[in-house]
Amino acid sequence: MVEPQRVERLILHAFTYTGENAPEIERRRKQVDFYKANSRRPFGIAQVQNIFDRDVAGKADPALVKALADYELKFGDSVPSGTYLDMAVNMPMVDPLKLKCPVCLIRAEHDGNASEEELLRFYSLLPNRDKQHVMIAGLAHAGGLGINRHRMWHVVHAFLTYPPMRSA
Repeated sequence: MVEPQRVERLILHAFTYTGENAPEIERRRKQVDFYKANSRRPFGIAQVQNIFDRDVAGKADPALVKALADYELKFGDSVPSGTYLDMAVNMPMVDPLKLKCPVCLIRAEHDGNASEEELLRFYSLLPNRDKQHVMIAGLAHAGGLGINRHRMWHVVHAFLTYPPMRSA
């Protein structure tokens, strides 16, 4: 939005527009006082597992979840809480009318961070008619790491290699 001339194509996955009717965002809104009072929140194996199972269980390879936890938890047992606070009180943070480039909005079948209604509203406001809204079954919020990630990466590749429009 700030420097649109620097963006040729934009892919939004696991995106939240307003958080309206999104179960995970509603949960975070109930914890605003905690996030305001604490610049960090606890982060352990349960939180890593929750990234994958929060919306629906069984959409991630357990070995991948363990590998991610092993890597991430080397850095400590807490993470900044600012993103949760932003999602609870500062939405929307993106103005679709200011996104002038082609946009691909990828919606996982199971993603409690956004509702279908809010994302369809966001999509309808995008001014560039060269846009795509893709819903992918079998995918949860962390789609790039889920068992059906190949489906998401296919969409990403297709959008990024989409042929340019020809003029008459």
